[in-house]
Amino acid sequence: MSHREPEVTVLLAPDWASGSLADDVRRGLTRHPRTLPPRWLYDDHGSALFDQITRLPEYYPFAAERAILETHADEIVTASGATSLIELGSGTSEKTRLLLDAFTRSGQLTRFAPVDVSEATLREAADQIAERYPDLEVAAVVGDFTLHLAQLPAGGRRMVAFLGGTIGNLYLEERRAFLGAVADVLEPGDSLLLGTDLVKSADRLIAAYDDAQGVTEEFVRNALVVVNRELGGDFDPAAFSYVPFWDPHMERMDLRLRAEVPQRVTIPGAELVLDLAVGEEIRIEISSKFRVSRIAAELEGAGLGVARVWTDAAGDFALTLAVKS
Repeated sequence: MSHREPEVTVLLAPDWASGSLADDVRRGLTRHPRTLPPRWLYDDHGSALFDQITRLPEYYPFAAERAILETHADEIVTASGATSLIELGSGTSEKTRLLLDAFTRSGQLTRFAPVDVSEATLREAADQIAERYPDLEVAAVVGDFTLHLAQLPAGGRRMVAFLGGTIGNLYLEERRAFLGAVADVLEPGDSLLLGTDLVKSADRLIAAYDDAQGVTEEFVRNALVVVNRELGGDFDPAAFSYVPFWDPHMERMDLRLRAEVPQRVTIPGAELVLDLAVGEEIRIEISSKFRVSRIAAELEGAGLGVARVWTDAAGDFALTLAVKS
């Protein structure tokens, strides 16, 4: 069956990655604790590693969110009333196809707009989706959801999907800014479908981020490899140990790399020289966990009213539909 060719809009400049990385490295590695933003984990190798992580027996969030979509996709589609679906940080849009199947059954969706920073991944996924849903307009956007919300496709009743618990990678002030920005671009009746990992035992959480095969450790260590490759750095990734821990006060996983030997690191592309002492840590990623009441409070604080909440049978993960009034 013939299908409509996907449209791809590129909002990122060709040198966006190197310039943004240099800024992030300068800013993050000169503060305490030293940090590297997690978005730089997702180069081609990092994306492949994360795909492996989602299939690990210890890593429950992917399967839990998928189970919610398998069970409740038709309810989500009906509750949203959407005619246009926008997915932020879409990647391969694997789980989203469960929503697209439900929208196909309802007959109400006319457009799907996946948004991702990886042009290669996005183009491949857009082609597959256009072929699978031949009547659907696929309008892909190569962009950064922290920068380009105002340039998302307009028209129709829109549902913005932000899945995978990715919002947990944002600090509280970043979440407030992000949710406020989403609310600002939505029209009355538009909605946000938000995936969040829920608070659970520390043992289960630590196991999910410190798997027996060491895939997550390699994924986190890859941040140093990216800095070396893109900015000419001389980090020795093997000179760091992987330190994942649960912060009960902030209710988040904190993933760090700890220097095992004193070292001087030179990063020419960021015009930076670092002296790291033994035991000094670089925070690579946080992953906040939520309670349903806290999700609702943060959404309502941004001007979005909670319409429905769905969880998996075990109560590990939540999908929240919030509507702009």
